[in-house]
Amino acid sequence: MTASGILRSGEGRLALGVAVLSALTVAPAHAADDLGKAPGGQKPTVVLVHGAFADGSSWNGVVQRLQRDGYQVIAPPNTLRGIPQDSTDLNSLLKTIKGPIVLVGHSYGGEVISQAAAGLDNVKALVYVNAIMPDKGESFASLSGKFPAAPLTKAFKQVPFRNGGGTTGTDVYLQAAKLHATFAQDLPQQQASVMASTQRPIAQSAFTDKLTAAAWRGKPVYVLVGRQDRAIDPSLERYEAKRAHARKTVEINSSHVSLVSHPQAVTDLIVSAARDSGHR
Repeated sequence: MTASGILRSGEGRLALGVAVLSALTVAPAHAADDLGKAPGGQKPTVVLVHGAFADGSSWNGVVQRLQRDGYQVIAPPNTLRGIPQDSTDLNSLLKTIKGPIVLVGHSYGGEVISQAAAGLDNVKALVYVNAIMPDKGESFASLSGKFPAAPLTKAFKQVPFRNGGGTTGTDVYLQAAKLHATFAQDLPQQQASVMASTQRPIAQSAFTDKLTAAAWRGKPVYVLVGRQDRAIDPSLERYEAKRAHARKTVEINSSHVSLVSHPQAVTDLIVSAARDSGHR
């Protein structure tokens, strides 16, 4: 190859490198701008918030179905550190999403969405799946105390922890041997065993954190009740739906993890909320 050919080849590689770097620089900005944009302005973004002992992958079956139906879906991590932190984190995320939102919470995630959505006009509907729905000034403990203790409470395992700053606290896990019977009895034992091994703990303080706002007081509410729920008393779930004047309450024969064992039923309720809000 001649010197001029080598020069042109080097210039070509340099131009290619500049183009790649430019793309890498610009792409994240576009990605942020596109976060939550409803395709064609017709569908809302669906935000799915998981509960205790879980992570965003618990929504996988629901996410797949919603995406197949053309919905933009976000299943953000919930740190399970307590209502003040978790609701603030979620509120910050919701404020970055353009267009209408259908906000969904499972279990403890119901508390988080209730506080996080307060004052956000683009959150058009709240969907509660086997969830806790305290009112302003209530906590999980004070609300659930109105009903018999759920079997899940006998499966708790407390583990102390120390933060980097030196403060201490207590995490709550589920005993592996009891998770299937009290949390996910309608799943295969092997799948429940995987859940036990990969579970994420919730800070014990989260059980007594009081809500400072309850968005369900001013937004359309949709509720799914698991008739065989052993983590939250089904009667409590029905009470919450009635108190919130839920537009739609669906009862299915499921354990606490209906989002895993009955993803189609959960998806159907979310789609109903999206359509009723005027966004298909």
